[in-house]
Amino acid sequence: MNTILTTQCDDDVGLIAKITGLCHQHNLNITRNNEFVDKDAKRFFMRTELSGVISEDFLPSLAELLPDGAELALHSSEKTKVVLLATKEAHCLGGVLLKQFEKALNIEVLAVIANYADLAPLAAGFGVPFHVVSHEGLSRAEHDQQVGDLIASYQPDIIGLAKYMRILSPEFVARFEGKIINIHHSFLPAFIGAKPYHQAFERGVKIIGATAHFVNNELDEGPIILQDVTHVSHADTAEMMAKMGKDVEKTVFCKALQLASEHKLFINGNRTVVFA
Repeated sequence: MNTILTTQCDDDVGLIAKITGLCHQHNLNITRNNEFVDKDAKRFFMRTELSGVISEDFLPSLAELLPDGAELALHSSEKTKVVLLATKEAHCLGGVLLKQFEKALNIEVLAVIANYADLAPLAAGFGVPFHVVSHEGLSRAEHDQQVGDLIASYQPDIIGLAKYMRILSPEFVARFEGKIINIHHSFLPAFIGAKPYHQAFERGVKIIGATAHFVNNELDEGPIILQDVTHVSHADTAEMMAKMGKDVEKTVFCKALQLASEHKLFINGNRTVVFA
């Protein structure tokens, strides 16, 4: 039986020895280990893959060895539960659903929630429940409350914003803190507002890309998980650039969900620690 132990705490002398020593005492085999120390924040991060039977007293015993306030968690090999939010754009949602169908992602999409019904046939084609929660006639807080209650009924590990074109309220973000992953084009903040690819075309950019990040209360400024780019040339039209950009967005979004499902992400202030 394989289990992943994640550890983050204040840095101290001998942390790796303490953790691995306790694993040895409990007859647990370490099959893979990654660690990182943020020297500025004096913060320690570690991801450990274990084989063997883990007793109930393992985590309490480990907490006694580590600095106060250590954040410890054990993760089984079960698929990470995900709820996806969408609006009308299909590329990111379709990319995730296809990869799930191909068993290329260690996730289970429990449901898709959208504020329009346009993508219902796409979700239905993969046998995933689809819910429409219209924002019409509702305040942002009221709509977020309804969407949040529906999400909570599924109890997901991660909420993926598959081009969900709604600004989330602070209450919604706080309700699912550290669980919301968003995708956007990497032009921000240089090209904001409508038609960013057309703006980029007018400026003659040569690289376009996408950024996946955790959501906080600063619009599109949460801790960055992953970024990627593709090159464009003077011969590419704005429409061609938009298509290329969507491909990058889809790829980066899927990779970010995969990293989350493998418990390789740690939020470190407004940055992240990402173990490959």
